[in-house]
Amino acid sequence: MTDEATYNKVLGDLRAAIATLKPGQPIYDEVVANRDEVLAKYRPIFSVDHVANLSKEEFTSFLYSENNHHWSGLNRMGLQAAADMDTLRKALAVLLDESRPIQERLPLVFGMVGGIGKATATAILTVAYPDVYGVWNNTSEGALRKVGLWPHFGKGESVGAKYAKVNSLLAKFRLDLGTDFWTLDSLWWFLLGPVPAQDATQGSSGAFSQVGGSFGLERQLEEFLLENWDRTSLASEWAIYRTPDDPEAGNQFPTDVGPVDILAVHKREPRFLVIELKRNQTADQTVGQILRYMGWMEKHLAKETGRTVEGLIIAHAVDKGAPYALSLLPHVSMMTYEIEFRLKHCEGLPE
Repeated sequence: MTDEATYNKVLGDLRAAIATLKPGQPIYDEVVANRDEVLAKYRPIFSVDHVANLSKEEFTSFLYSENNHHWSGLNRMGLQAAADMDTLRKALAVLLDESRPIQERLPLVFGMVGGIGKATATAILTVAYPDVYGVWNNTSEGALRKVGLWPHFGKGESVGAKYAKVNSLLAKFRLDLGTDFWTLDSLWWFLLGPVPAQDATQGSSGAFSQVGGSFGLERQLEEFLLENWDRTSLASEWAIYRTPDDPEAGNQFPTDVGPVDILAVHKREPRFLVIELKRNQTADQTVGQILRYMGWMEKHLAKETGRTVEGLIIAHAVDKGAPYALSLLPHVSMMTYEIEFRLKHCEGLPE
């Protein structure tokens, strides 16, 4: 049961957020203002009539934030689904078949094709049926967990049944706010807390910039690590956490105490690695944050899976106080990153 007092408090916060969604506000300009254009382009593509003839180019174009204007990172795993277009078309036909309940369709889709998790599947549903389905991804889940409204799931409940509960809550918000699922999905960042102006949406990571050799935007380091994980030294022992129904589960893994930047699992041993990216926080803030996440993981997911929990802080530089704090935390380590940027003369140009 949803706590009505909590729900009404969050409803008020979201109403205040909607009041700020006007031209000139980043989320409005980058997400809300592009809604009609995106729906006009992709709703016909993700229709029951067209999906049997869906081309690889049509599907993969949707996965990129510069085209969907809303969700970033769908391409990281979603491109795998396009490797077998016949299977993908069949899976999407099941996903879009409104003659069957969603709680039945969603598990079937995840069992048919790899590379499509809850974030991609529900984004497609939102585009195909914008008045029926909302988005369940790590951002919306993280926000609902933070405010204490995440639904309770019974043991062994299917991913389809879980989504039906989540969507019911999203639908209630949509109706009470007098908005649409597209706009609602852009509001969760207001509940998660302040973010840089250019990084205030799920679908736009902003222009890349470097300040003093470090990543200028908060998500740039995270996106770089996710895109290039197999090329890092961590990849020899660790893999980004994933589940059968969510290949992107380890990115911004939602907990009741905030989202974990990256959650990884050891390739051979029963161990979790909680990775926190230090941007502008002090060492004390970062250490406290990662210990909070590790404590949650220890109490919940680690206990369920029999894994131990370790922590890793990745920063551009080490604060003077960090080694003192970390010396008393044997299960937390720290790494620094470097960025290399070169300009080279082109050979053979005419004088």
